[in-house]
Parts: sequence; structure tokens; C-alpha cells
Amino acid sequence: MRKPALYSPRVRAQDAQAGARAAAQRVADAADAPATGTAGATAAAASPPGRQRRWRNAAGRAASSPRVMWSALALLAALLATSVWHGRANGPAPLTQKDIDAAVLRTLTTQVMPSPAARAAEKVRPAVVRVMSYAKDKKGQEQEQGVGTGVVIVDKGVILTNLHVVQGAETIKLVFADGSESGASVTGVQAHNDLAVLQAHTIPDDLIAATMRSTGDLVSGDEVVAVGFPFGIGPSTSSGVISGFGRAFKSPEGEQEIGNLIQFDAAANPGNSGGPLVTMDGEVVGIVTGILNPTSHRTFVGIGFAVPIESAASAAGLPPF
Repeated sequence: MRKPALYSPRVRAQDAQAGARAAAQRVADAADAPATGTAGATAAAASPPGRQRRWRNAAGRAASSPRVMWSALALLAALLATSVWHGRANGPAPLTQKDIDAAVLRTLTTQVMPSPAARAAEKVRPAVVRVMSYAKDKKGQEQEQGVGTGVVIVDKGVILTNLHVVQGAETIKLVFADGSESGASVTGVQAHNDLAVLQAHTIPDDLIAATMRSTGDLVSGDEVVAVGFPFGIGPSTSSGVISGFGRAFKSPEGEQEIGNLIQFDAAANPGNSGGPLVTMDGEVVGIVTGILNPTSHRTFVGIGFAVPIESAASAAGLPPF
């Protein structure tokens, strides 16, 4: 690490004296200047040459004497302060707290402010991608087998999604927030958490990665937002709260139970899988992975689950928080 430059105290004192001498010389030069209409300038202009020389000699002695030098600087500072005070006294009256409160109230009553959920969704939305997987049917024709969501966690095109969104796919297609499209490959899998890591083949120039945040200080009741493509519609936003931690879930189609999940009640449906669960700051704390419905219908009844981002990030080889 580079060290800051060191300066000798002596050098600084010499510089200060040199600056003071220059200031004193400017005062002397001002005294020698032609008349500008002020009484002081007129008197200086009318002074005999001998008196002017005595004034310059006095100014030079003042510059060579530290005590006189600092006294001169103090006098200049006092004159400057007096000038500033005089300007404020004759200028507009300073703002009072009442004026500030009135301005804030007027802004709040005339401007429509976005909700916390809207601000959170807006912050993470540039990093949310639509994930579509394709496989060939019995006739050998490629057809869409699933639609889900992904979130960019590294701006080099590294994306997190659910494994069940892309499992068995022969082709994976991504649609970024700006509308651009790209193929993708699976570069990592964390099967016990239903996670897959994708690498986009073509990366938009302005690709933005989401900000990830530890779940360590979250509590039940904290507000969260889920952003994704439920039933392929979106990007869609839903808001709710964290309902609990350390939950376990086993989907009707799966055989493996996933543990240590975040339970939340922001609406999620098929297609939200792999999308981000974010705080009101727009920071990702989980990857949506499933919904609980005691019936055979694959619709939301108020209980969703997300893999904590600590586990999800490790699937991409990122260091822990």
C-alpha cells in the first residue's frame, strides 16, 4: 500500500512566511495603485514619493517579522468576516425550520412517491432474466418445456436459477431486461438446493448484476419482494413478508426434500422459480424455489419458499458473506 507523502514542519513554516510576505506585498501594491474613487486610494495616490517608499519599506519589514506578519493576516481575516456579515445582513433572510417543513409538506402533497416495493423491484429488475428451456419431442422437433426466472449475480453473464427449470433441457434461451436474447449453458449444479448456475453466451454491454445481501440479520415480518415470470407473464412483482426461517419443502413432483429455506408470503407461482427474493433495498436474500399447496393445483395459497442467498451464491463458487 502506498504511503502518504511526508512534509517537513520547517518547510511548511517557510512556505507560510513566504505566503505572508506575498500578502503583505499585495497590500503595499494596493496602496501604490492609482485612485479608484475611494478616499483611501486618493490619499495613497496623493502621497509624496518619499512617503510611498516609507510605506513599502514598512510593509517589507512587516513581512520579515513573524509577529507583524500574523497580525496583518488577522486584520485581513477580520475585514473579510465583516464584509461577509454585512452582505448577509443586507441579503435575504435565512431559512427557518418552518420554511423547510412547509417546503417538504408541499412536495409530499404534490408529488406521487413510489412505494418501497416499487423501488425495490425497480432496483433489481435490470438483473432479472427470463429463462426458457427446450427439448425435442418424439418427432424430433424442439419445443418449450419450461419457463422460469433467473437473476444475474456476476456482470460477466453468470446467472442463478432453479435446477428444475433447466433440467433435461437440450437448449436454454435467456431474455434480458433490455430485451436482448442469448443462449446459455449450465456451468454448475447444486442439486440438494435445486440450484443451477448458467453462463450466458452473449452478454449485453450494459448488463447489471444484482446486489446480494446476507440473511443473518433478517427476522420474521421483514418485507420482501419477489420478481419473476409467473406462468410466463412478466416481469411481475409481488410483495409480502418473511414468514419464517429453517423450513423444509418437498415438491409433489420431486423426491428430495430441501431444507433450511426461507418461508415468505409474497405471491409466487410456476414461472417464479429461480427468481430473486429481495429486501426493500432491492438486495437479493434468496432464490425462489417452490410453493406449498395442499391441493393438486399448482397455484399460490400463501406459502412460498426460497433458498437463502448464502447457499445459492456458493453454488456459483462465490465466497460467503
